[in-house]
Amino acid sequence: MRRALALARKGLGTTSPNPAVGAVLVRDGKVLGEGFHRRAGLPHAEVEAIEDARRKGNVPKGATLYVTLEPCCTTGRTPPCVDRIVREGIARVIVGMVDPNPLHQGRGLARLTGEGIEVEQGLLEEEARELNRPFARWITRGRPWIVQKSATSLDGRIGTRAGDDRWLSGPASRRMAHRLRWEVDAILVGAETVRTDDPALTVRLPGGKGKRQPWRVVVSRSGRLPAELRLFTDSARERTLVFQNFPLPMLLGELGRRGVLRVLMEGGGKLAGSLLAEGLIDEIALFLCPMILGDGPLSVDSPHRLLGTHFRLKECKRLGDDLFLRGIRTDREGTIEEGGGGIA
Repeated sequence: MRRALALARKGLGTTSPNPAVGAVLVRDGKVLGEGFHRRAGLPHAEVEAIEDARRKGNVPKGATLYVTLEPCCTTGRTPPCVDRIVREGIARVIVGMVDPNPLHQGRGLARLTGEGIEVEQGLLEEEARELNRPFARWITRGRPWIVQKSATSLDGRIGTRAGDDRWLSGPASRRMAHRLRWEVDAILVGAETVRTDDPALTVRLPGGKGKRQPWRVVVSRSGRLPAELRLFTDSARERTLVFQNFPLPMLLGELGRRGVLRVLMEGGGKLAGSLLAEGLIDEIALFLCPMILGDGPLSVDSPHRLLGTHFRLKECKRLGDDLFLRGIRTDREGTIEEGGGGIA
């Protein structure tokens, strides 16, 4: 199952609005075939693993299939995976987590059991849930998972008054920032950030292929933005959306209707503060840079009173001279708030 999870992660950023799923086909301790879901409309992970086995001259009949998410049982862009599993004569299916889609939940497993296939669920379930929290949020609540990304000084500043905020972080951190962009379906910024920095908000990951440019989403009260900005003039200009005077929950609901599962919030401090105040930040990705600026805009600057937001640390590593931290929002008891900020 750990191998299946590693395979599934290869699909992060390219499968939306589908979940990221990996699968491994095994018999007598030997891997017969493996695969992952690459893109919506392409074969699912289970079919990829079966086809990989056949290409290698291995017969799936009687084998065990490890898959990170319950196999689908309905026809969408592709046929139901359960039909292929039954047809191939696979004897046992071990699932990481049940499909969170209320319309499908448990139906695939029931179908397999009804066909005489041995089914187990819950192996490395927490890791499987971690992988697809954005999909679970979207399919049950109608809004995407929001990741706040910031590069800050030790005193929480994202730049100086002079505006030299682009180079707080080092080269390794900037490469990681593009990895984060790869994983999302939209990048969210405030109008002030756009006017000040004229960002491209494009994915520039060395060797990266097959990724569609995420939506570039600008929140603006006035809607007055210079027409010559790169967001409106470059080759990805059709992937730019401007929301004027739009309540944030409604904005996220609109992105959800466009099939956006994961959003990277890149600036600025006022937008971050507003999202936090409304309970709409689900995860943080923080680049902590070894400097003290003493002045300048804060990474979180809210007109609302923030009573404290708790995060569970899930990653901490050094990137050059910077420290990279990732955390998921929890309540005060440390429970992950799966349903926070949902759209009614």
